[in-house]
Amino acid sequence: MQKQKKKKLTIDQIIYNAKKAALLFKNYDQEQTDRIVKAAYTAGFNNRIHLARLANEETGIGRWQDKVIKNVIATKYVYEDIKDIKTIGITSEDKKKGIIEIAQPIGPVFAITPVTNPTSTVLFKILIALKTRNSLIIRPHGAARKCSIEAARICYEAALKEGAPKNCIQWTGRTTQEQTQRLMRHKDIALVLASGSVELVREAFSSGNPAIGVGKGNVPVFIGKTADVPFAVEQIFISKIFDNGLLCASEQALVVRKCHVKEVKKEFLKRKAYFLSPEEIKKLEPVIYNSALKMVKSEILGRPAPEIAKMADINVPDDTTLLIAELEAICAQCPLSLSILAPVLAFYVADTFNKAIDLCKRINHNGGLGHTASIFSNEENNIQHFANEMNAGRIIVNTPSSQGALGGTYNKLNPSLTLACGTGGKNITTDNISVKHLLNIQRIAYRKVDGHIEKNVLNKYFDDTVEADHI
Repeated sequence: MQKQKKKKLTIDQIIYNAKKAALLFKNYDQEQTDRIVKAAYTAGFNNRIHLARLANEETGIGRWQDKVIKNVIATKYVYEDIKDIKTIGITSEDKKKGIIEIAQPIGPVFAITPVTNPTSTVLFKILIALKTRNSLIIRPHGAARKCSIEAARICYEAALKEGAPKNCIQWTGRTTQEQTQRLMRHKDIALVLASGSVELVREAFSSGNPAIGVGKGNVPVFIGKTADVPFAVEQIFISKIFDNGLLCASEQALVVRKCHVKEVKKEFLKRKAYFLSPEEIKKLEPVIYNSALKMVKSEILGRPAPEIAKMADINVPDDTTLLIAELEAICAQCPLSLSILAPVLAFYVADTFNKAIDLCKRINHNGGLGHTASIFSNEENNIQHFANEMNAGRIIVNTPSSQGALGGTYNKLNPSLTLACGTGGKNITTDNISVKHLLNIQRIAYRKVDGHIEKNVLNKYFDDTVEADHI
């Protein structure tokens, strides 16, 4: 007998299931919750290679080996970061101020996940949702549906075995734009957690529900006068070729002090980078950028450098790792100065420190506000000045920007696959999103007692001629 297909749920049914799961989850204590989180983490971590290969096969972009590392960050590093955080009951008590803080779940969360980091984002959002006792509805990117659902299924089944509420994790199949909007706008959704295209994130912000989103990352990386050049180039290389440049926090434009230009080029050439001629830059621009739609073409996302060069009819060695374009202009009319999630890097030269800062600011304002900026320097005053001038939530110092921005590996930033961009990126925070963003904090505030209780503490602001009884 042929196995019957599972009946597709309506949006109202999905929301109903999420609400029911959220109500049940609210009764769980910290010990129960932490067992569920650990089970989901273990299952995701143990399947890190399987899910990475699946994501690479389905999307055809990036490198599966690097997707394994993303899955490790999204599971092991995130789990280690959140496992001891108290997310239930009294989380803080200040007897001096008379304030007690109590953590409460926020309710059903609607999560949009991207094609660039599909399984790692699903794993990450599941862990922070479970830790905060929030039910989760996942809407995967259409081109990464299979691998995203597999990641969700693995974690969900592990969570159920530890007693998690049924339907605490759900996922959608194929959804139209209208269906996605309905889910985002549904009155019973507590929060939209959006990772994806600029258009989708904007839709989330205009949904009428609270939303946490991300922004574009046109990341400038500055190699300063005091930088260790071979080290700097090595770190930038590690970052920019990571998953073929698919992370928004990867370096997009290199700004080099003139005194280091020859050595920087030499170091990149040692690592099989290819410096494009002016004619080749012109040939590459229409391959990279759709001028009619004013956006980078999806066909080049996460593709190897030789493949992108071939699309532009540019002959490069088969072992080419990066395509580097020496530029002067920074604007929408210069496509290679924009954010390109591929192994393509813009290259600028600065005579002075002030000129370098100006170039970095212009790159930052050219489609990357609020995200990330990177600097290689051993002069603390210059690092501080650079940070003050950049509109970026993360200033990454002497570190691969991709891995550094994700946190947990090269630094102590909260490990996260959702990097918010503050008001520059039209977000509410510049944080690496984690469990604290999925909690409502109640505050019990006790009346101040200083030996006696005043009936009206505001009376002291009135003199004897003012009637204060109406207060």
